[in-house]
Amino acid sequence: MDILYKGVAFNGKISVTVIEATQMVNEAIKIHNLSPLAAAALGRTLIASTFMASTLKSEGDRLSVTLNGNGVGGHIVVAGDSNLNMRGYIDNPQCELPLNSKGKLDVAGCVGQGRLTVVKSMGLKDPYTGSCNIESGEIAEDFAAYYTFSEQQPTGMALGVKIGTDLNCVGAGGVIFQTLPDADDDSIEKAEQLLYSLTDISSIIQNEGAKTFVERAFDDYTFETFKPRYNCICSNEYISGMLITLGAKELYDTVEKQGKIEVHCHFCNKDYVYYKEDIDSLILNSINKKG
Repeated sequence: MDILYKGVAFNGKISVTVIEATQMVNEAIKIHNLSPLAAAALGRTLIASTFMASTLKSEGDRLSVTLNGNGVGGHIVVAGDSNLNMRGYIDNPQCELPLNSKGKLDVAGCVGQGRLTVVKSMGLKDPYTGSCNIESGEIAEDFAAYYTFSEQQPTGMALGVKIGTDLNCVGAGGVIFQTLPDADDDSIEKAEQLLYSLTDISSIIQNEGAKTFVERAFDDYTFETFKPRYNCICSNEYISGMLITLGAKELYDTVEKQGKIEVHCHFCNKDYVYYKEDIDSLILNSINKKG
């Protein structure tokens, strides 16, 4: 079961989040038929975005994250909400590259150079948008840079996704540190030392899980637990509600020209097809609701 631990440690001076997301990554692999490289890149982005979603304050708050790089994977897009319903996709789900100089999946080559953009909808008149350059393409460093430059919040991240010989994920997770306003040098140094030791967080998640890691790594960690999951929000009702906003004229014009209206959800790979009789019912239901 995927889980997110959130709390404070290091004498209450450092915010700590620990995420186990193996199931989430495996769901993405199943839905998108991801190559190991694409699974690592999308998986890391899902984990980092899950942390970001966990900082949303109110019910109904939501966010979208886009890595717009020039690597072989193309764009990576993840969306989520304050309840940690997460979903995502990568433009080229079967992308491949040789292993990097460390003998690991070349996530940096998959992502490439470009921009990381975050859009948060938090019940305000306009959504908040922040962005920064993609620093390395390794994703953890890129999200840490986003927090530093766009939100002025010093942040350290370790993210990892490990793919087994059967092409399924055997371990995925992350550890995120953020300094609190009263953080002192000693607490920051201890957090940095632990972060630097987490060079293979995916194997730690595989071998002991987030719970055991938390209990082993932190003597003074007080935390809450949350349950993130891969969950696409699309449905017939949701798609119909989007279509009706286009108006009857545009809907009928499209059906006349194309014979049908087809909507594809990138997050879950489902197709929704509407023929003329479906549009008739859609318009009638809309009129009845208004009446």
